[in-house]
Amino acid sequence: MTEIKGIIAAMQTAMHEDGSINEAEQRRQINRQIAAGVDAVFCLGTNGEFYIMSMEEKIRVMEIFVDEVKGRVPVYAGTGCIGTEETVALSRKAREIGVDVLSVITPYFAAISQEELYQHYAQVASSVDIPVVMYNIPARTGASLAPATVKRLAGEFANIAGVKDSSGNFNNILQYIQETEGMDFSVLSGNDALILWTLLAGGKGGITAIANILPTVMVDIYQNYLKGDMEKAREAQNAISRIRECFKYGNPNSVVKCATNLIGQPVGPCRKPFGILPQDAVEAIRETIDNYYGEYKNK
Repeated sequence: MTEIKGIIAAMQTAMHEDGSINEAEQRRQINRQIAAGVDAVFCLGTNGEFYIMSMEEKIRVMEIFVDEVKGRVPVYAGTGCIGTEETVALSRKAREIGVDVLSVITPYFAAISQEELYQHYAQVASSVDIPVVMYNIPARTGASLAPATVKRLAGEFANIAGVKDSSGNFNNILQYIQETEGMDFSVLSGNDALILWTLLAGGKGGITAIANILPTVMVDIYQNYLKGDMEKAREAQNAISRIRECFKYGNPNSVVKCATNLIGQPVGPCRKPFGILPQDAVEAIRETIDNYYGEYKNK
């Protein structure tokens, strides 16, 4: 199975001004990420706006990614839906298209127990023969995968291959690592600020939104870590702090997409109603890019 590791670019879905998918730009962005040296590309995550796409659009995005990548790096795809049946159907379709790894977010909106989470992931894992990475983002879903549940699933299903934690709680990442010690299992940071620290604690990498803006910087974190050059790894990790400070101006998805456009990569707008930032926020993001990341424009 595909090894779950490294810098995995949580790619935005490129869109035209009317909100339709911009296939040509999506393909260009895929190649930009691969040229920067990412270990994998990931479509239909939170930054890919999966939550506002139809099933047909999700399928088309996966087809674009698999076709454009052509096996150069693994393709991850978000196939998690609120219902188990729909998640299984989309996961099977992803497998049929040629996706290498599934990312499955916890069901959201309605309250859910740990046993219900276990049953959900167990059924998804039993329905496909490719790796499944569980996605924990409680601030967005209202559900949190307990470390004990992660251990149970990782121990019972060979293709439950990892977990992405976007809780922002480093202690949660540590508990995932401790509970799965000795297993063939990868813990990934979904928080860009914690990637190096996750690696140092025994995790395997990160799924990163900031790669849309600064792919070479994110790659430098991991590559310098592999080389044992902790000074350069920390330098790269610290370099993203200024752009992350801009998340205070709005929805992080909207801020990242705004910044990606401002740095010279025309990925277009977020799909409505999201993506509307006040002009002073846009100018603050522009100033941050000009002051700290000017060298990365158009890269």
